[in-house]
This record gives sequence, C-alpha cells and structure tokens, in this order.
Amino acid sequence: MNDHEPTQDLHPDAAGDPTEQGYSQSTRMEYAEDTPSSPLDRPTIGEVIGARYGRRDVLRGALAMTAVATLSGTAGLLRGGGTAEAAEGAGVPASAWSFNFPELEAAVDETHHVAQGYDADVLIRWGDGVEPGAPTFQPMSQSAEAQDKQFGYNNDYVGFVPLPAGSDNADHGLLCVNHEYTNAELMFPNYQGTTEEIANIEMAAHGHSVIEVARGADGKWSYKPDSPYNRRISLRSTEMTISGPAAGHARLKTSDDPSGTRVIGTVNNCAGGLTPWNTVLIAEENFHGYFKGENSDPAEAENHKRYGVPGGWYDWADYHDRFDVGKEPREPNRFGWMVEYDPYDPTSTPVKRTAMGRFKHEGAETLENADGRVVAVMGDDQRFDYVYKFVSHGRVDHNNRSNNFGLLDSGTLYVARFNADGTVDWLPIVFGTGPLTPENGFESQADVLIETRRAADLLGATPMDRPEDVTPDPAAGRIYVMLTSNEKRKPDATHPANPRAGNSAGHVLEIQVTDGDFTSLRDRWDILILAGDPDDPEVGAKWGKATSEHGWFINPDNSKMDNRGRLWISTDGNSQEDSGRADGMWAIETDGELRGSSRHFFRCPVGAEMCGPFFTPDDGTLFVAVQHPADAEGSTFENPVTRWPDFDENMPVRPSVVAITPKGGGQIG
Repeated sequence: MNDHEPTQDLHPDAAGDPTEQGYSQSTRMEYAEDTPSSPLDRPTIGEVIGARYGRRDVLRGALAMTAVATLSGTAGLLRGGGTAEAAEGAGVPASAWSFNFPELEAAVDETHHVAQGYDADVLIRWGDGVEPGAPTFQPMSQSAEAQDKQFGYNNDYVGFVPLPAGSDNADHGLLCVNHEYTNAELMFPNYQGTTEEIANIEMAAHGHSVIEVARGADGKWSYKPDSPYNRRISLRSTEMTISGPAAGHARLKTSDDPSGTRVIGTVNNCAGGLTPWNTVLIAEENFHGYFKGENSDPAEAENHKRYGVPGGWYDWADYHDRFDVGKEPREPNRFGWMVEYDPYDPTSTPVKRTAMGRFKHEGAETLENADGRVVAVMGDDQRFDYVYKFVSHGRVDHNNRSNNFGLLDSGTLYVARFNADGTVDWLPIVFGTGPLTPENGFESQADVLIETRRAADLLGATPMDRPEDVTPDPAAGRIYVMLTSNEKRKPDATHPANPRAGNSAGHVLEIQVTDGDFTSLRDRWDILILAGDPDDPEVGAKWGKATSEHGWFINPDNSKMDNRGRLWISTDGNSQEDSGRADGMWAIETDGELRGSSRHFFRCPVGAEMCGPFFTPDDGTLFVAVQHPADAEGSTFENPVTRWPDFDENMPVRPSVVAITPKGGGQIG
C-alpha cells in the first residue's frame, strides 16, 4: 500500500532524492515502492514471452490482449470494457448480480460516502483513548506517553474476533487495528522537522490497537474505552519475542539484545490476518524506511541492499541508535516478519514468527486446509517481488486452542513461479534445496529466512507487479492476488501473468488450487481483471460486461471475501491528478456471465486510501479503515484539504475506522 502519486518524476534516474529533500512521508514511500530492489537481469521473463508468443508488439495493452485471450479461457470471462452505455446495453438483468445495492458515484470531495441504503459511522479516530485512563486527545500538546495509550495513526488492517471467545457473536467483540506509518506534516502543528519529542510520538503512533466494540439495539457500533481487553502495541514500548528457525541467530543479535530473541515493537504494520484459532497476524511491511546511516557490517551489505536498507524516511536514528545501521547493522534483520498475538489476553507477548519469511509483508491471510494444516498466503509489496505461501507441519487442535500457538514456527515457506501455460509452481524455500546452499552464502535455514528475497531470486520465482493482499476463498478453492501496479515493467520484461508494460493500473490474478488442496505444489492461474479506464485504449483494461463508468478502478490493494464467498476490493491510488475519483471499495463478481464485473460501494474523503475491510460473522457490518485523509500536495496540519472526520477548526484531520451497516438491518451487499 501507500502507492500515492508523487509530486514529480520519482524514477531512479530522476534528479534529486526525495528521501533527502523534505518530501511528504507518503511520497517517500511511493519512491521506495517504485524503485525495485529485485535483480531484473534474469533471462526467464523475456525468453518465456519470446518462446510462447514470438516477437510481437508488447507495448502497453497489446500483450495484455494476446496473453489474456490465450490463457485458461480468460477471454470469455473478461468481455468488454465498461462504460455506462456498455453496461446498460449488455442486457444484464439485476438478478444476474450476486450483489444487491445501488452503485455509488465515482467522485471525490471532503467526506466519505456509501451506497444508498447504508450508514457509514466513524467508530474510532486517531488520538481517541484506547487503554483505560488514556488522556483526552490534545493535538496542540501531544506526548509520547499519551499516544502510547491512544489510538494510533494511519489505521490499516482491521480484524474482528467475537466475544465471548469461541463464539460466533456478530454483535460484540474485539476490533484489532494496525497503525502503519505517520504523516508528520498533518499530525503536528507548525511542523518544521523531526525533534526527539516528535520521533517518540511517531514511534508510539505506530503499531496496533485492540478495542472492545458492541452493536447496540439501534444497530450502531460503539467502543468501550474502559475495557480490560483494550490494548496498545507500539514500536516505542511493547516487548516482543522472536521465534522459529531464525530466533537466536547471530544475525539477529544486537547490543541491546545479545540473545537475538527479544525486540521492542513492530513497524510499518500494513495488512494482516486472523488464524483459525483467532489470534491476530500483523505484517511488517516497509521496515527499510526507518533506518539511516552507513552500514558498518560488510557481511550484511548484500542483504540490506536487497531490502532497500537504509531507506532514510525517518530521522529517528538521530535520537535512537537502533535505527542507525552504522551503530546497529543487524537491527534491520529483526523487522520484516509476521507478528502473532492473542487479542483475548492483553498481557500476552507478541511473537515474530520467522518461519513465515522476511520480506515486506503486506499481510497474511490463513485457512485450515482439509488435512488440518494451516496455510498462509502472502504478498511482498514491492515492484518485481513475489507471492508466497506458508504451510505448517502441524495440524490445528480444535480441542485445545493454546496448542496451536506454535504452529506457525514450523512449516515450509514457498514462493510462486507463474508459468506461461497457465500453471503455477510453488517452490520450497528450504536450506539445501537447489541453490540454497553454502556456495551461495546460506549456512542454515535461518540465513535462508533472513534473506528470503534473495533465496526466492535464486529459485527463479516470478517477479510480479507489486503483490499486495493475497486472499483465499476456501469454499471455491481459489486464491486472489492483488497486483497494484508496476510502471517500471518494460515491454521486453512482460509476462503472461504480468502482461502490461508500464502497468500503472494494476490487475487481479486468480489461482485455482488443485482439488481444493491449498498445500498443492502445482495450481492454475488466470486473470480476473486488468484494471484501469476501459475507455482509454492505451491502458488495455478488461472488465466484466456489467462494469459501469463508476465501477472501474485502478490500483487494487486490500481484498476480503465476505461470509457468502463474494470478493470485495479496496484501492490505493485510484485518485490521480485530474481523475476526479477517490479511493474506495468495490464488489467484484468472480463467477458466471458477470465474472470480472465491478460495482462501486464506498468512497474515501480526499487524499485518503481505503484499507481494512473486514466483515462480522453475519455480514451485517463491514469495518473499513480510512487511512491518511488529506494527504495531498501542500496539505498541512494548519491547512489540510479536508478536516475529516470532525470538520472542527480546532481539530486536525484524523485517520479513522468506519462501521458500515445496512439501514434497518440485514447483510452488506
């Protein structure tokens, strides 16, 4: 995520480096995600195209039409572009849709909007109290101590676990919310740069929040500020343990932690997931951006380069040595993992599960396979990086929840190779397998996992167009992969699974697992949609035939299956210069004559990204996270482009979680 339109050309050969020139935090993140660290000199992609399609015109859109028409019958599924006239003329009866709501207009303004017939109520905002005794939010006099007890900044992943534990109660539970990063220019009055106090507040604003929530008789949700379940997990103060094959390895040891098994906090918490035993997984994504300095350990040079360390987005290293790779060159190795914690126990210690690999995790959606093993599907959110899955060795114990807490410490991590014939191979990332040997610098499975990206490079995984959420559909035996964009892909580096050069709009892949077995080592892939404006032939977009002028979008990011097996997608970057469109939420048909058709449901206020989506067990509520509202060029604490959600001159713009419910009850969609 965080794929915001930069204010100037931020290609690697552009003049100037935004990490050093006072650009906004979002622009710095966009620069990093638009600058691949994957080696692109492997011959596999161009040779595959040449062998399968010959030397044709593969400029933007051209290969998209050829490759999509060739593979897995996709041409029959993705029929035609989506102007309003095309949708009206398609002769599609309303009963053909699995969704039933009036489509929302695609537009942009200062506030949020939802389809007619629904309420969208702000539930909790940055600065609201979380832990009992939290002070009232004072935007003009913030402190790290207060922020450690208050709702953090830039809410991203949202998960809901019912209360009481073990029930399927849809009216009462715990809401579990990530806080990815901070926008200092929107957070602090008269912001002129980072001070030690600001650094500490920003650290406290990262991490995660747990709040107890309940739906009242009127259908409205509220949270309980004094709940004993409520908890803040922060980068500043929360101690975590490190487990799995890399725990205690010398490359994870620092002067603060000579054991290599303990770390304070988690950072850049993007998406996440719930396990079958209702623990929460939170992702560590763009961890590289928090480090500065000159690397003092030559042995880590190649490792750091592959992850973009140091990114230099924040100046925390001026006040905290742990973020200075000249002083602590192994500290970055302690980030980039999936973190598991128990939301029902506010005293539990979060655990970084190293068996699941180290990369820029967007999230980790899990399921229980038919044989009882746990499968987690994951994306590495950078251009030309990879799609992964983890399969546990052990099986879920339904009789003793605590027996499941170590399942993610032992298993096999796989990376995907998408073949031109429409198959996908899952390649094991296991020490001693193929090139993962001492000859290539790996001495153990710990080394392989610390350098997961390099291991995947050597195995020949397929570099993708920036994998974000990867969402399983257990009932249908499918996996949906959000590929948000890749403007860096050149015509000679296209691939049937990434068919467009200069792909600024993104696309969605569908993987059909073999015989419904999510542990299968060979599956089949297809393209569900090629995003973008269907009226622009340069884009090469393809949508289902019922997609209207409001239904198309760009930059798919987060995704979620509702409890009826329907796909919902949120966007990050849909709002581009002069587009007149905001980010939001869309409902996508995945079967039948309307396969690939999209309908607009919710839109964000100006400058915001749509994150989160999570449904209650009865599909009666959809929780969404509105991240970085007012994030636009020239927008500041004093003069934001919107003051959503309070619209109070005495309050800054505030990222918030929104609860969407049908008027009068019922189910979403």
